[in-house]
Amino acid sequence: MSEKSTYRILKTDGMAKRAEFTTVHGTVQTPLFMNVATVAAIKGAVSTDDLHTIDTQVALSNTYHLHVRTGDKLIHDLGGLHKFMVWDRPILTDSGGFQVYSLAKLRNIKEEGVTFQSHIDGHRIFMGPEESMTIQSNLASTIAMAFDECPPALAERSYVEHSVARTERWLARCKTKMDWLNDQETTINHKQLLFGINQGAIFPDIRIENAKRISEMDLDGYAVGGLAVGETAEQMYDIIEQTTPYLPKDKPTYLMGVGTPQNILEAVERGIDFFDCVYPSRNGRHGHVYTHKGKINLTNKRYETDMAPIEEGCQCPACRTYSRAYIHHLFKAKEMLGMRLAVLHNLYFYNHLMEEIRNAIEAGNYHQWKEETIDAMNEY
Repeated sequence: MSEKSTYRILKTDGMAKRAEFTTVHGTVQTPLFMNVATVAAIKGAVSTDDLHTIDTQVALSNTYHLHVRTGDKLIHDLGGLHKFMVWDRPILTDSGGFQVYSLAKLRNIKEEGVTFQSHIDGHRIFMGPEESMTIQSNLASTIAMAFDECPPALAERSYVEHSVARTERWLARCKTKMDWLNDQETTINHKQLLFGINQGAIFPDIRIENAKRISEMDLDGYAVGGLAVGETAEQMYDIIEQTTPYLPKDKPTYLMGVGTPQNILEAVERGIDFFDCVYPSRNGRHGHVYTHKGKINLTNKRYETDMAPIEEGCQCPACRTYSRAYIHHLFKAKEMLGMRLAVLHNLYFYNHLMEEIRNAIEAGNYHQWKEETIDAMNEY
């Protein structure tokens, strides 16, 4: 491992890993969930003080969105993303690569990089590996993601092969640029980490060969990208299971953009230890909250007189004080507090589910615990 960070496996249970990852912005325990703070804030009126309260370990921000608004150069001049959003723990920034996928109608991909049409005002933006690394260096995040293309899960094999080969070439350029940026006097975080991204849609052989090649680059961590974008859950689990054995065991393994509690429980068993997803905050803003018995919709009339907390025994800021009936009322009255309480509960649930996962791996009974936990989540 590089001198910029250390990754120490504390226990394994099958392919499941329980580890400790030390960075310039602190040490985190894995498996972990990264709360998605797209524009340096969690949607739902959640502050960084709240993130400490609900035991968030890592926040994730979006390179593309911060570049187009407010601007990475301005954030650099203000001291970097940690100072800007007042957050003292690790931050991971994505590369802008997912926007190559999500803004398909507004983009043009070439070897040099991608030309975007801004979703805000329509102006043209060019982003390639060097630009992505520069933006992320300006943001001064703890972990920068390599610039990649995320091909649709069900894309033709010939397209995927071409795309993955280009992404590998982009990764080499990212590494070169990141090494250079970390040596510059004006750089805020000289120990910024770089994670590479495995791609290959649902073709196991392409995934495996790509994993072998990017592993040779000795990066700080590795992500499995391009999943949960159209394939079935079974296809996703199969790709994870076939791919992770070919990624370095002594580095963090990150499954990008996934997913439901059940997805996370299954992926941990297949060797993943970093996760992020917008589900807990997005669903919370619409009154959908997670419990160990399944997901419930607090806007349903059945909760109008329910004076129980969202989940008995939960120690989140919502459950410690408020009832389902009150939060139901807040949503019906369109009061922002309802959204805020539901988001806080969901993020607390996800963060503490990861703690339960870590405990089960340490106890050596992860598979049995996982099966029982998933069965219980189908009760509602």
